[in-house]
Amino acid sequence: MKLVSYREGTQEAAGMLTKDQVIPVQKVNRLGEKDFPITIQDLIETGRIQELQTWIEAQDTLPEAIAVDDVSFGPLYRIPPKIWGIGLNYVDHAADLHEQAPNTEPASFMKPATTVIGPGDEIQLPPQSERTTGEAELGIVIGKRCKNVSEADALTVVAGYTTVIDMTAEDILAKNARYLTRSKSFDTFFSFGPALLTPDEVESLHDLEVATYVNGSLHRKNVVANMTFKPEMLISFHSKVMTLEPGDILSTGTPGAIPLKDGDSISCGITGFPWLENPVKDLKR
Repeated sequence: MKLVSYREGTQEAAGMLTKDQVIPVQKVNRLGEKDFPITIQDLIETGRIQELQTWIEAQDTLPEAIAVDDVSFGPLYRIPPKIWGIGLNYVDHAADLHEQAPNTEPASFMKPATTVIGPGDEIQLPPQSERTTGEAELGIVIGKRCKNVSEADALTVVAGYTTVIDMTAEDILAKNARYLTRSKSFDTFFSFGPALLTPDEVESLHDLEVATYVNGSLHRKNVVANMTFKPEMLISFHSKVMTLEPGDILSTGTPGAIPLKDGDSISCGITGFPWLENPVKDLKR
């Protein structure tokens, strides 16, 4: 199942994405006399995504849908409990920055919920930075509260996967490695959505190709299999640091970051996922 968060007036509500339509969860509730939560975050936190999927698959007649062209998408949700980012998880990206890729433990950092935006929202380049980069990444959304998960069991706690555009004020980071949190934490520095793909939608996780595009042109791509630290390891490793909660996001690293300027458009493309794209505005202009 592909879950999306679409804008309905001033609110954002959950729906199921088909090829060219969105089926609102609210209409599922009315048709089936159900009580499914109507936001993706609540569906995740209550553990009811599988129940919703099972109900949908059992129906001969589905609720009335909305054409995709008539829908405006938001981020999957606005206030993730935690956002973990992984730095330099592809050796090629480390080479771009003239840095040595970590090879014993992930180089991870956290981002605040105030960085969150969704598809089509404006990424703002801050006045404090002269070199800000954008990075397409695969996002892992945690579906179960867990601690000390083994790598063998790691994927059993996953609610789904999504597209991410992460941002870095690289010139701030270059001044001092201790400035990592600040360089990653400006408003609009984390776009995710438009769709959460449940694990059954991803036939081969390690074969997924993740690509960064700018203005429609490919900048860099790579496959999950070429990550230094694979998704299973990242989930297990971070669950041993702190309890992971439903709705937590692990952004798994980029095949390549690219400096952005006013008027650019940056996109994340992942095999089988809807495209994530954001326009760029430089606040210094």
